[in-house]
Amino acid sequence: MTSPPAAATAAWPRTPTFEDRAAYRDAIPRSFWIDRRSDPPSYPPLEGSVEADLCIVGGGFTGLWAALHAKRRQPDRRVVLVEADRIGSGASGRNGGFVSASITHGIANGLSRFPDEIETLQRLGHDNFSGLRSDVEQLGIDCDLEVNGDLLVAVEPHQVGWLAEDAELLAAHGHDVELFDRDAVRAEVDSPTYLGGLVNRTGEGLVDPARLADGLGAAAADLGVAVHERSPLDSLAADGPAMRLAGGGGEVRAERVLLATNAFPPLRRALRRWILPVYDYVLVTEPLSREQLAAIGWRNRQGIGDTGNQFHYYRLTDDNRILWGGYEAVYRFGGRVDPRHDVDEATFAALSQHFFATFPQLRGIR
Repeated sequence: MTSPPAAATAAWPRTPTFEDRAAYRDAIPRSFWIDRRSDPPSYPPLEGSVEADLCIVGGGFTGLWAALHAKRRQPDRRVVLVEADRIGSGASGRNGGFVSASITHGIANGLSRFPDEIETLQRLGHDNFSGLRSDVEQLGIDCDLEVNGDLLVAVEPHQVGWLAEDAELLAAHGHDVELFDRDAVRAEVDSPTYLGGLVNRTGEGLVDPARLADGLGAAAADLGVAVHERSPLDSLAADGPAMRLAGGGGEVRAERVLLATNAFPPLRRALRRWILPVYDYVLVTEPLSREQLAAIGWRNRQGIGDTGNQFHYYRLTDDNRILWGGYEAVYRFGGRVDPRHDVDEATFAALSQHFFATFPQLRGIR
């Protein structure tokens, strides 16, 4: 017996319609989280020559938390953080805002690659999640943190079995999970594409990432970290027993340097071959009305992801917009991070089409 072509059985239609494209015609091509920040903290550019015990390059989550830990452990340590643009302006402030204790992209993935270390990786992940929650609370960071769990949904028949396997693995490692059949998951969130679901209530949540970055930057500055924005650095070289970093209008001489530039080219050229920038896109709707929200349910406000190698992730914001992203991971030859790549019409059209396939009751929303 011959199997039908993939397009006939796939959950997602192939060709976006005029209506799909029209839904985002008036959208603003900017990061939702960064665009809506009101009066974020501002820090002076680097000027002149500065001495430091530790210089951190990059004002994203890695750099900000490193600065906090460095000052907490040794308050008299001279810590300088240098950001080329604004705090959180890179991937840290431009993501879906999902928070997860998993550091292996799921427990099944971790077990397949690190079976002898999975217990340690699970412990470290949960410690990290707990530390994030503790920092947000103790530092008083207003970042809309919601610890509501995560809902994984099956949109193809074979994925239902995957959910059952995941549920067994997660439960065996102490997670609070619940497996849903087709009717139960649609009672949770109503989509005709759902065939099953798995809720994981352990170590999963949502956050406004730009506000989190702003809060971490302010906390670091309060502890005495010298934070500098709009200060791109272009050189890193040995200077006796120390390192000298320079660019634009200033330089830092530091005993130690931490490069925390994520997808952007690192100052050490030897590291560049290990960096592979991949673009991931989202669409954000206008706020849902009370009637629109009632039409889909989603009372428990979990972050949602579907099950597959090409998967979507989506969530509600604090004002009940839907952030809808994923599916395509776009790499461009040469791997340049460039504002011109912030718009990808083909990806936006596919995302819009998949959104309305998932929630046809929201057709007409912008």
